Amino acid sequence: MLSRKGYSQELAEKARRENFPVASRLLPRRHRDHLMAVYGFARSVDDVGDEEPPGDRLRLLDEFEADLARLYDGQAARLRPVRALARTVMECSIPAEPFRRLIEANRRDQSVTRYETFDDLLGYCELSANPVGRLVLHVFGEVSEPRLALSDRVCSALQIIEHCQDVGEDHRRGRVYLPQEDLRRAGCPAGHLAAPATSAQLRAVVAVQAARAAKLLNEGEAIVASLAGFARTAVAGYVAGGHATLAALDGARYDVLGRAVRPRRLRLLTAWARVLMTTRPSDAALQRLPSA
Repeated sequence: MLSRKGYSQELAEKARRENFPVASRLLPRRHRDHLMAVYGFARSVDDVGDEEPPGDRLRLLDEFEADLARLYDGQAARLRPVRALARTVMECSIPAEPFRRLIEANRRDQSVTRYETFDDLLGYCELSANPVGRLVLHVFGEVSEPRLALSDRVCSALQIIEHCQDVGEDHRRGRVYLPQEDLRRAGCPAGHLAAPATSAQLRAVVAVQAARAAKLLNEGEAIVASLAGFARTAVAGYVAGGHATLAALDGARYDVLGRAVRPRRLRLLTAWARVLMTTRPSDAALQRLPSA
């Protein structure tokens, strides 16, 4: 078992591989610590759902849920990622539901390996991605119904973008997050997802998902204008990570099997600056945000 320091170092390394700045050093230490606690839980649950022996995954996910219940009952948690949440949950008044949804997403991954339509995939994002944005808003004390609706758009977009990047890796795990109806429409059989090179048909399907993600991201970007201070900085970074990764996918011509498509740091920083400069913080902006 990793020491506390070893766990923190491993978690920081995983965070560096994400498309967006998980807990930027532009933020105060208290916010960074809370964001890393949330990320540590989400990352650990995902690792159980993806990397543990298949026969053990549901049992281990049940252990996470039971430990989460202990935490919310005021008892000492046993698992390190859950223990690390204790101060964050208390200081930020975070409800248990978003954490439970992340566990449920990984349970679903053990039995549902295909999604027929894009709407079906968005239903999965409600469990696997949207809770993370809601947790971030709790960390900054910026929760409201309009913001939650816009956060869901951003997080669904980021999840779909990641699915575009990880087509080959997901397929090796027995999962396909590209909608089946889109694959059929493009004449892209399952074998194309296991090929060493990205076929024209598969590139076309990935491009469609990227365009859908871009639409969601553009709609969700309005949340940045409703925020100020460190919350605005952090959320702008997440939005910028989505834009930078979409640009990287486009630059690679959606060749997601022949290379690892990741945004360059300069591209991310440029997108971050653009989002901050083009979305002025305003109380009135929140009133104009659409509801879910």
